[in-house]
Amino acid sequence: MNLEERKELLDPLCELARSAGERIMAVYQRDFEVDTKDDDSPLTEADRAAHEALVKGLRELTPGIPVLSEEGDQADFDTRRGWDNYWLVDPLDGTKEFIKKNGEFTVNIALIQGQRPIIGIVHAPALGTTYFAAKGKGAFRTKEGETESIHTRSLSEVEGPLVAVVSRSHRGEAVDTLLERLPEHETTSVGSSLKFCLVAEGKADLYPRFGPTSEWDTAAAQCVVETAGGKVCLVDLQPLPYNSKESLLNPDFLVFGDPAHDWSQYLEGFTVEWR
Repeated sequence: MNLEERKELLDPLCELARSAGERIMAVYQRDFEVDTKDDDSPLTEADRAAHEALVKGLRELTPGIPVLSEEGDQADFDTRRGWDNYWLVDPLDGTKEFIKKNGEFTVNIALIQGQRPIIGIVHAPALGTTYFAAKGKGAFRTKEGETESIHTRSLSEVEGPLVAVVSRSHRGEAVDTLLERLPEHETTSVGSSLKFCLVAEGKADLYPRFGPTSEWDTAAAQCVVETAGGKVCLVDLQPLPYNSKESLLNPDFLVFGDPAHDWSQYLEGFTVEWR
C-alpha cells in the first residue's frame, strides 16, 4: 500500500474507530456482565460489539485485506505468513480499565505490512481523544474537534526529571529494576495503549513493558509513536516485529521518545525472551 492510499484511509478509519467507541460507551454507561476467556482475561458485551463494528467496517473499506482481531477467529501462522498486509485490531484495549470505569481504554486499529505497522488508530472514547498516524504522513491527535500534529520530545530539551509511564494494571520486578537505573525521573500510570500515546505526544519519555502482551495490544500505538519520532523496540533495541512466528504474544519491549539517547546503558542483563 502506497503513501497516497494510506493517507486516504486515515479519515474513514478514525470514523470507524469512533463508531466502535460509541458502541463501547453505550455499554459503559450502564451495568454489564463480565465473562472470562480461556486465558483468564475479561470479556464484555462492549468488546464483542466493537469487534463486530470494526470487522464489518474494515471489510467494507478494504475488501481484499484480511482482518485479525483479538475477539475473532485466529488464523494460524501458515495462513498469516502469506499475508502481504492485514488489519490487526484490538476492539477494546484495556478491558480491566473499562470494568473499573476509569476511562483509560482504547479502540486500536493497525495496518501491518512487512512485519511493521504502517497505519495506527488509537481512539479513547471516554476521553474524546483520537491518536492516528500513517508512515510518511505524520502523527496526529484529535480532541474536542481540534486536530494537531504530535511529536516525541528530545531529552536534551527536557527541564526537570525524565518521565517514565508504567502500567496501571501490570508492573513487576523487572520494571522496577530498570527504573532504579534511570537518572532522576518521575513515574506516571495510565491504562491501555494510552501509555504509548503519552510518549508520542511528548508528555513522557519512556514506557518499559516486561510481561506478556499480544500483538493487537501494541501495533496501532507503535505506529503512532514511531511516526511521531520515537521507537518501540525489544530489550536488544531491535524493532518490535509482527507476524513473525506462530505465537501472537510479544517479547518484553521498551517505548522511548528520544532515539538519540543511549538507552542501552540501562539494559545490561536484560535479554530478549520470545513467547
